[in-house]
Amino acid sequence: MSNVKRYLNGYESSLQQQVEVMLAAEKTGAWLKNKYPNPHQLAGEKQLYEYAQDIKQEYMRSSAPISKVIYDDKIHVINNALGLHSFVSRVQGSKLKAKHEIRVASMFRRVPEAMLRMILVHELAHLREKEHNKAFYKLCRHMEPDYHQLEFELRIYLCHKDKFGELWK
Repeated sequence: MSNVKRYLNGYESSLQQQVEVMLAAEKTGAWLKNKYPNPHQLAGEKQLYEYAQDIKQEYMRSSAPISKVIYDDKIHVINNALGLHSFVSRVQGSKLKAKHEIRVASMFRRVPEAMLRMILVHELAHLREKEHNKAFYKLCRHMEPDYHQLEFELRIYLCHKDKFGELWK
């Protein structure tokens, strides 16, 4: 399976073909760099946590608190995961404590802020909606109006990265 098919499987074949043509002509890197010249500056996990908290505070104040937001080396995009939202239950004394954790694949330490934001918005939306349904994507678009475009562009970047390597260093 080509990497375009892997990352753009749910998209129309005409879009997949356009991306194939851009990859073959080695134009994806220039196109992405023109649109997003610089990576985000949230390399540390404390910064990442604060950034996610700011988004949550703005759009989802009444949702359950997040206990952890980290970069995770064990998440592989090949398994269709850009990030993970975990609901962790722990026994503390006679009580059961539940915590929400967000893990972002480490490869996204060096992508544009808009793409990182899209991943965080996706994981934050899971605080309210567990399934990828209409309400879930409506919430994603509420928090990030360009959600679908950013997801598509991130998937183009993944195709580019597989073929040519990192773009933002």
